[in-house]
Amino acid sequence: MATGFGGLVDAVAFGALNEVLGEIRGKDGISRPHRYEVTLYPPTGTGGSTGLGSNVFTKIMGEALGDGTVRATGLKCESISFPGRNMDTTEDTNIYGPIRSIVTGYSFGDIAATFQCSTDMREKKYFESWQRLSFNPQTFAIGYYNDYVGSVDIHALDEQDNRTYGVKLIEAFPVSIDQQALSYAENTSYQTIGVNFKYRYWQNLTDEAKLPKPLLTRIAESAVNTVTRRITANIPSVLRRL
Repeated sequence: MATGFGGLVDAVAFGALNEVLGEIRGKDGISRPHRYEVTLYPPTGTGGSTGLGSNVFTKIMGEALGDGTVRATGLKCESISFPGRNMDTTEDTNIYGPIRSIVTGYSFGDIAATFQCSTDMREKKYFESWQRLSFNPQTFAIGYYNDYVGSVDIHALDEQDNRTYGVKLIEAFPVSIDQQALSYAENTSYQTIGVNFKYRYWQNLTDEAKLPKPLLTRIAESAVNTVTRRITANIPSVLRRL
């Protein structure tokens, strides 16, 4: 039986709707913003040879890594964002015709996150301790950069809690901790703490994690491997078997 024009349009629209629903319900599904995972990789707090070892908070940070505080704090992140990226441009006027913009670099904005607080406020103490790795609260001396930077992983999860996309904030640290309001009227809510992370850049863990390493890094690793091979070659075979 011939189908009228209106019926044909309806059939096409119905087919398109079924195709859309099939994509959403199928194996690809749809990403949901409430399914995510945050993992914190703070500085170890060892201080080492940089002179920050006298900072009493290096010991506290080390304890936080061992007693589960770091992992628990990441699990209590109730809001965060995937970072954006801005392409820095300048106008190229050395051409005929319409002006074009060319990329001169790229930059990133801070990431804001909110964490739920336990009754002992360990999350607040933790981020305060992380900040105090950047300065000695007893002498007010500023710490070395590598002593207070860590990293933060943010992953999107599917319905089966599989990681589908992720980014790593490289050389991150809590640049600011928001103030926390206290009020008798707030008797049904819970306390949270807002933290803003500054970082050098972010890496896409999906397709950038295995990119070639920077040239200087590859040269350094090659030099170390060469020295190691030479040392090993000079060790008597009897000792190498021990």
